[in-house]
Amino acid sequence: MSGKKVIRDKRTVAQKRKDEKRGWVVDETPELRRSVEQEIQGKVDTNHPDSCRASMTLAQEEEAMARDIEIARTRARVGEHIETREAGSRQAVQEARQQAGERFDKRAASVDRWRDPDKDDPREVLSQSKLATVNRQAARLEQQLDGWTRAAISRRLAERVADGRGMTDAVVDVYDELDQAAGTVIPISKVEEVNRGEVSIEGRVETLWESSSSAIQQVGLIKDDSGRIKFTSWAKSDVAFVREGEQITLRLAAKNWYQGRVSIALTGRSRIIRQK
Repeated sequence: MSGKKVIRDKRTVAQKRKDEKRGWVVDETPELRRSVEQEIQGKVDTNHPDSCRASMTLAQEEEAMARDIEIARTRARVGEHIETREAGSRQAVQEARQQAGERFDKRAASVDRWRDPDKDDPREVLSQSKLATVNRQAARLEQQLDGWTRAAISRRLAERVADGRGMTDAVVDVYDELDQAAGTVIPISKVEEVNRGEVSIEGRVETLWESSSSAIQQVGLIKDDSGRIKFTSWAKSDVAFVREGEQITLRLAAKNWYQGRVSIALTGRSRIIRQK
């Protein structure tokens, strides 16, 4: 048995009609009234000259339409001006960078005349036989120098040959220059000898051990045919983890010295490339 009580209106239809005639029935439908904000906004919208164009004269309506057209044209002109100004700014920045590079090359030309941007390509001033020899030597050096194209090597060789150097001396000079250039993979045994702060090496991860500091992500030894070196991977460097026995290339690792021994550290500029 249900405990709910249902309230029903027990009046008959005739009684309901009599009550309605006598005014005893109360209308319970809520009255919808505007808020103060709606009243204010309604008055503003009603009194605004552009909101009631039906009551305007022909001259007033034409004036309002002309004003709308002028506003649209002004907005379009402003938008075009902003886009044009942004494009002009980008072009100005590019031109400024190009001019700065040309000024730098002009100054560098006082030491190396081939840095002058107005100077012709040195390969164009060589004879056909010398140019053929330069291209053959560049192809040979390309196999020995990691990260350098044949075109870049041949240009450097041509510069030295055009300056009067013999082919053998030019090849030795270019090899020594590019072998120690930043980004070139060098043997681990040469890390101590190169005169720069960052090096790139290739080898196998020989050993990993636990770090004593939370700031260090990994620490271990990497080895190639010429020797081995300690490497430290800092936690903030955000480089990948490595595993023992993995063959990897370390790009732009920073050189460190501790108690007379050289080591390398992986920083935010460093990269790890896994060998397939």
